Amino acid sequence: MSSFRIIGGRRLKGELQVQGAKNEALQVICAVLLTSEKVVINNIPNIRDVNNLIALLEFIGCKIERLSENSYSFQADDIDLDKIYSDKYRKMTASLRGSIMTVGPMLARFHSAYVPTPGGDKIGRRRLDTHFSGFLNLGAKLEYDEEKRAYTIRCDNLRGTYMLLDEASVTGTANIILASVLAEGITTIFNAACEPYILQLCNMLNNMGAHIEGVGSNLLTIYGNEKLHGCTHTLLPDMIEIGSFIGMAAMTQSEILMRNVHYKELGIIPQVFSRLGIKIIQANDDILIPGQDIYEIEKFMDGSIMTISDAPWPGFTPDLISIALVIATQAKGSVLIHQKMFESRLFFVDKLIDMGAQIILCDPHRATVIGNERKYKLKGLNMSSPDIRAGVALLIAAMSADGISVIDNIEQIDRGYERIDERLNAIGADIERIN
Repeated sequence: MSSFRIIGGRRLKGELQVQGAKNEALQVICAVLLTSEKVVINNIPNIRDVNNLIALLEFIGCKIERLSENSYSFQADDIDLDKIYSDKYRKMTASLRGSIMTVGPMLARFHSAYVPTPGGDKIGRRRLDTHFSGFLNLGAKLEYDEEKRAYTIRCDNLRGTYMLLDEASVTGTANIILASVLAEGITTIFNAACEPYILQLCNMLNNMGAHIEGVGSNLLTIYGNEKLHGCTHTLLPDMIEIGSFIGMAAMTQSEILMRNVHYKELGIIPQVFSRLGIKIIQANDDILIPGQDIYEIEKFMDGSIMTISDAPWPGFTPDLISIALVIATQAKGSVLIHQKMFESRLFFVDKLIDMGAQIILCDPHRATVIGNERKYKLKGLNMSSPDIRAGVALLIAAMSADGISVIDNIEQIDRGYERIDERLNAIGADIERIN
């Protein structure tokens, strides 16, 4: 297990290059299984979850070549289906929630898929019903092995149909799309997730020869193809990392520039951080966060306390709720943070309270943060990262605190953020990686 040792109170200044989007990468990399032709993907982040997925595909026979630091070619022309039932495959998927995304393309092209109950963040229930309901609607059959805690999904031929998703699940929508592009006939998905990750996946598949209409909306129509071909695809910048760096700049009173952020794909994210009092200067596709001594949380028009809550896109992404919460601890004013999706994602606030933050945890989904306007700085603390996003929120808190903090279990942070210690140290942070 590795740790970060952070000396807080350092102001940063400089430019940060934003990595490729982790959540998009986990989807589009699995899409290479839909064709025997070569697929090139650019701007792939060098992070633990993505690297584990690439290793998983290579294990089952996908030919993978690293073309440059963040570009790879994939060719799935000789997949060994027997390997997906092996103990090694089961172990490789156990710690990688993204492995669930292999099911759709495997089912579509090979009519068989196998996935142990996937791992990932411990942030509450993350049910797979939407995925499997979609596969069943397309004509697949599902078996569950209780002893091995694994699912086997098989079909003769997938057939297009109309389906209304029970929730606008991003990964569920993506998996059903991946299964549908090679199904017979027409598939209509209503209440589909419409995050930029889904838009990117659909555009990639259309470039591979698929026919998907309604891209960017919650109503998708997919006309099945017999075969797809190769393509070249480039990932968007990671909007979660962009949001994390906006929050870090505010908390540490730092000036940070981020270039080529694809601003229009950030949705409501800049608006939410602006409501928390953070200045964001946009110039073309770049954003500058100027150093601010004080940032003040807005109130609603009737004078009531501001509420920040997550919602399906185009609402505020749940992956930035932890960042919004930690920002509020040093703001002027108060805010109610309402995390609707995951019931365990706010439990990291006890560490912030120990650091001196004024937070009332109302229930597993809601926390009221009373900003102290920097009158009382957070204090350094020894703590552990429970998941990717809470881990980065704690890192931001530690960077703004007086004294020294130690964060254990930083493997969680490494799952989603590429060389974050090196990149932040280059612009003035003091973060030491301890192995």
